[in-house]
Amino acid sequence: MRFRQVHLDFHTSEKIQRIGQSFSKAQFQEMLKLGRVDSITVFAKCHHGWAYFPSEENEIHPHLGFDLLGAQIEAAHEIGVKTPVYLSAGLDERLARLHPEWLIRDENDRTNWAASFMEPGYHQFCMNTPYLDILIRQIEEATRKYDGDGIFLDIVGVRKCYCHTCVNQLLGEGKDPRDPKNVKELGEKTYANYTRRVREAVHAIKPGLPIFHNSGHIHRGRRDLAAANTHLELESLPTGGWGYDHFPLSARYVQQLGYDFLGMTGKFHLSWGEFGGFKHPNALRYEVALSLANGARCSIGDQLHPEGRMDPATYRLIGAAYEEVERKESWCADVRHVADVGLLSVEAAIGPIIGGLAGKADAGAVRILLENQILFDVLDLESDFSAYKVLLLPDRVTVNEELKAKLDAYTSGGGKLLATGASGLDPALTEFVLDLGVRYAGPNPFKPDYLHPSFELPSLGDVSFVVYAEGQKVELAEGGEELGRREDPYFNRDVYSFCSHQHTPGSLTEGGPGIVRSANGIYIAWNLFEDYAEKGTLAIKETVAHALRLLIGNPTLEIGLPAQGVATLQHQEKEKRFVQHSLYASPVRRGTNVEVIEDIVPLHDIDVAVRLPGKEITRVYLAPEGTELAYETAGDTIRYRLEKLLNHQMVVLDYRA
Repeated sequence: MRFRQVHLDFHTSEKIQRIGQSFSKAQFQEMLKLGRVDSITVFAKCHHGWAYFPSEENEIHPHLGFDLLGAQIEAAHEIGVKTPVYLSAGLDERLARLHPEWLIRDENDRTNWAASFMEPGYHQFCMNTPYLDILIRQIEEATRKYDGDGIFLDIVGVRKCYCHTCVNQLLGEGKDPRDPKNVKELGEKTYANYTRRVREAVHAIKPGLPIFHNSGHIHRGRRDLAAANTHLELESLPTGGWGYDHFPLSARYVQQLGYDFLGMTGKFHLSWGEFGGFKHPNALRYEVALSLANGARCSIGDQLHPEGRMDPATYRLIGAAYEEVERKESWCADVRHVADVGLLSVEAAIGPIIGGLAGKADAGAVRILLENQILFDVLDLESDFSAYKVLLLPDRVTVNEELKAKLDAYTSGGGKLLATGASGLDPALTEFVLDLGVRYAGPNPFKPDYLHPSFELPSLGDVSFVVYAEGQKVELAEGGEELGRREDPYFNRDVYSFCSHQHTPGSLTEGGPGIVRSANGIYIAWNLFEDYAEKGTLAIKETVAHALRLLIGNPTLEIGLPAQGVATLQHQEKEKRFVQHSLYASPVRRGTNVEVIEDIVPLHDIDVAVRLPGKEITRVYLAPEGTELAYETAGDTIRYRLEKLLNHQMVVLDYRA
């Protein structure tokens, strides 16, 4: 997989003429060189349903008079640039008008994407209809006719569908379509059949050709869905709704699955479909560096103008970022992430929760880990827990018998748990099934209430602070040591009983243990990670960080970065070296809920300690510069100082095994 990719959107309405008439082989190649691009995804078929080559299985765009796809592939290959081929799978507006009976419908018989006549949009197809046969023939044609370097299929995934085909199939099988479980099971079967047919069709023509099915999100805990792909592309445009936290969460899950993967951002100020929008060059530099630091290759989304001319400003922008990537690639290939903490994802452990709470718990945990520069991976139930010093169970990881056996084996081997909220309870939420020094006393009746740690917080000292999230009441059990107390408010706020503008103050009455330490780890009695995702409370971050440091003991990495700094440690085993990545940029708000990176401020004199038991370090230097760094070794700890950090810096530690 190449490091410097572009995903070139080309969703082009039939209402626009002169399609591709400004395309120039020389100009296309010039822009790829300007952008230092080594792979570009080009279009065989767009969301509007049109082909961009003379097709027997589809209709070429009515205003395209030549083979644009073939011309792009020829031009790119001539200068050594790969060309995966894109086909819109889930959307095809041309066919939607011809066969509305093949569209996905909800339980109220409504189609999705297009909200109303006044809010135009696309219509999504059900892969359980004859549409799939048409799509497969289109994929086969593009695979057979062109020397593409992969197949990229978009807008697909497991869907709940109540179209006539799906409803009739359920009725024919004696199943009630009113039962959501039956609809979900059919959606799973439909998607599995779609991916199987695509794989068989493509590999019958070109065995081993890369295939990726894009749903905009890699579902944690669904390794079967990931396995439908030959590699993974993590679509994560920070200003397009994903935010700057999404990519690290996704990447820290994907890398430990063993797939080659890339991080896909965009050159847009906002998101896909934006013509004439550009993000600041520093933002793109940071985003591709974030991919490298997390073990990923890079992809940047662009959108080709209908007339086919590549935009020079865009490729100057991309080139500025990819010039840096090109110099760094040697230290970023074939790497494995080093981590102290395994975050057992709520999404992976118990599935999605109404209201997105699984995502909030996971996101809040990742933010706290990132902001404290704690090395972590994101895990599912199939992961090897023994590789981590601490296993983090955020907020809602209830524990069945199978998971209990795995966690008991982990703690018996010396591993430590940090559990919050309902994590550690049985699925019926009746009792604690993990030995964490607490007994369950029921849901906490107060919301919000207060936590008074028995330790001082770095920024606030000795303090009682408000926790807005729901919590659990617990009592100390054998082996439990209290590290913090719950403080009840006088009453919950309602129309008949309220005080001041927001919530009721603390009554100075103890409400039982709030933080408990035992031989197996630490339990905190609130959904702290959901709270942090929504409120960003400093005291919560410092409380969790204190608990994690107690459990980790001697961390693999200690680094003096501010909260917005990101640090990772990648192991390049074949090269016998570790690569320590440091990044720093601070997103700011522009407009309404749009975070952008504009200024990159240098940091100086950052002290770093890396613990690498069993490794004799022979050289420490900056990459790609090659500048030697002075370092000290004491036991298994290597200490050095990073004199300057401007956006992204790699420090390489060569070792003798």
